[in-house]
Amino acid sequence: MTVTGEDTTVGADPLDPPLMAPLQRELTWDRVQRMSQSGAHRDDPLLRRIRASAAVRRGTRMTKILSAAQLAGHLGGWLPYGFCYRSGDIAHLRHPADLALLRTDGSADADVVYALRWRAVDPLDYEIPGHPGQTGLTGLPTHQRIGAFVLGTGFSPSTDELIPEYVTAGFADLPIPANAQLLAYPAEGEEVVLFTYQPEQHGWLRLAGPRWRHLLAGLPGVSPDREYVPCTDPGSARLVGRINSHEYEAVADPPEDFRVRALTRAARYPVTSLSRRAEQAQWHGVPCWVLQRDERWARLRLVRPDADALAATGARCYERGVYEAWAPLTELAHHHVVDIPYELG
Repeated sequence: MTVTGEDTTVGADPLDPPLMAPLQRELTWDRVQRMSQSGAHRDDPLLRRIRASAAVRRGTRMTKILSAAQLAGHLGGWLPYGFCYRSGDIAHLRHPADLALLRTDGSADADVVYALRWRAVDPLDYEIPGHPGQTGLTGLPTHQRIGAFVLGTGFSPSTDELIPEYVTAGFADLPIPANAQLLAYPAEGEEVVLFTYQPEQHGWLRLAGPRWRHLLAGLPGVSPDREYVPCTDPGSARLVGRINSHEYEAVADPPEDFRVRALTRAARYPVTSLSRRAEQAQWHGVPCWVLQRDERWARLRLVRPDADALAATGARCYERGVYEAWAPLTELAHHHVVDIPYELG
């Protein structure tokens, strides 16, 4: 049976199987919730089985809660990265006070909460924080982190909610799929779609009407009257598709549409293979993503942040779990382009 304790029809999606637990007299919902908040239960087989039921599949809707500054960054071209949630698991949370616990950058503005929502291209793009490969986050002290403590159970810290959390694999940037949305949750408790992503034009189309124009007025560097906002940041990751022996920049519109990126509809041929392309390197022996670079410097993001990696690189925490640093390009080792292939049905 489900363990949310809420009306799970809100935001229901057949691609988002509900979180399940074998509740019984000895295993109540309250007990499961308490277990999820204790690091002592990180390796509990029962809790892990419950957590595993919150599966990400191709096409699953994912959500990242944003501040106004983060939303402005995504309008400029930031890609999905870091901590995120299945949209169905947080669909019952609509008020800013309820969503505040899911913020990642430590901001405290309470009148409105923003969000980025997209569909997952592939389950391999997501990991459970605190589980094998990301255990280093659970031991970081307060002065080395922003946002809520990482429990290591796979659930977000909360006094009364049971919310499975994810991070993008290795805290990587993910290419943004077609029809992603930028949302707002004002004090009225409504969900407002502000913008939708247009991949061929590489920009955001405004959908919010005059009633909600005030939600855009407080965004740094964003005009509330602008109907189309082109992305100025090219991003550190992109999709690459192949048709026969030819390679093309690709667009994902999960769960089934993977095509050549082209302005004319007639040229949007479906690709036969698809991969995510990004740059990786090591700095002082620490694996990193190369987010941007010039002739002398590179901006890096740690793949597996832990105390040793922070000591070696001096990386700074920019939001929950995300640690970045600038490094001289000449000090990078094993600098290379990596393709992460997706298996298309």
